[in-house]
Amino acid sequence: MADNAYDVIVIGAGPGGYVAAIRAAQLGLKTIVVEREHMGGICLNWGCIPTKAMLRSSEVYHLMQRAKEFGLSAQGIDYDLDAVVARSRAIAKQLNGGVSHLLKKNKVTALMGAATITAPGQVLVKTAKGDETLSAKHIIIATGARARELPGLEGDGDLVWTYKTALTPPHMPKKLLVIGSGAIGIEFANFYNTLGVDTTVVEVMDRVMPVEDAEISAFAQKAFEKQGMKIRTKTMVKQLDRGKGSVTAHIEQNGKVTTEVFDTVISAVGIVGNVENLGLEALGVEVDRTHITTDAYCRTAVAGVYAIGDVAGAPWLAHK
Repeated sequence: MADNAYDVIVIGAGPGGYVAAIRAAQLGLKTIVVEREHMGGICLNWGCIPTKAMLRSSEVYHLMQRAKEFGLSAQGIDYDLDAVVARSRAIAKQLNGGVSHLLKKNKVTALMGAATITAPGQVLVKTAKGDETLSAKHIIIATGARARELPGLEGDGDLVWTYKTALTPPHMPKKLLVIGSGAIGIEFANFYNTLGVDTTVVEVMDRVMPVEDAEISAFAQKAFEKQGMKIRTKTMVKQLDRGKGSVTAHIEQNGKVTTEVFDTVISAVGIVGNVENLGLEALGVEVDRTHITTDAYCRTAVAGVYAIGDVAGAPWLAHK
């Protein structure tokens, strides 16, 4: 077998890709995983792991404020936002290193670069050192997804944030608007609201966390509102007017548009699959609304090419 010939090529080293690569190697297949940005993918570096770390900090802060209820005494309770963020980033970095270690331990070759499938069984990888051509009978696409950006609601890193800015905030918001109440939006709303930010959540569907069970949505909404969060369902943000230090949101509810001023907006209106520049169209792989079409066995329409995880559609996020 030539150096660049493998049994399995995995494109993407997120929770789907690196686990698939490790299992393939354990089953005796010569395996390589290609990752263009972060070992561990979005979840580990910019998603569920760092958000859970930040939520834990806000939870402890919330409990400290209730110390008296537990027969305890705590005075001068405060938080250091930079330290909260630093802890979150350190945890993500540690787990990123852990993924690299696991791949090495299981004898999976790891290659940093951007992959394109040039023909069935052939993958071209652009690396910092130049191009490499790999071959394999089986190719697994696990390129994940990214935040959807709607026209006019795009993040700018200052007044309007995407998840990356919300995880490394340039300042603490005073009055925050969160657009979208899926897993991503509601986590950030919960974190900032718990730390004392005046938080409003706008959701176009008839309930928060619309992909969860209706019963869970109802309990969650009641709990969030009890903590002071303002939630507006069946509501849409039509337009954002960005000014100096503030954003005026045009919010439509029941056919009526009102305006409200916020100093910070987090846009969390779903995700789109990372399907660009993979060579899918030329190969004949079917893509439906940015997600790769697969059968019950994760097979695409092209023999030997599979797709798993967020790029293959709902249900999304690592816990899938």
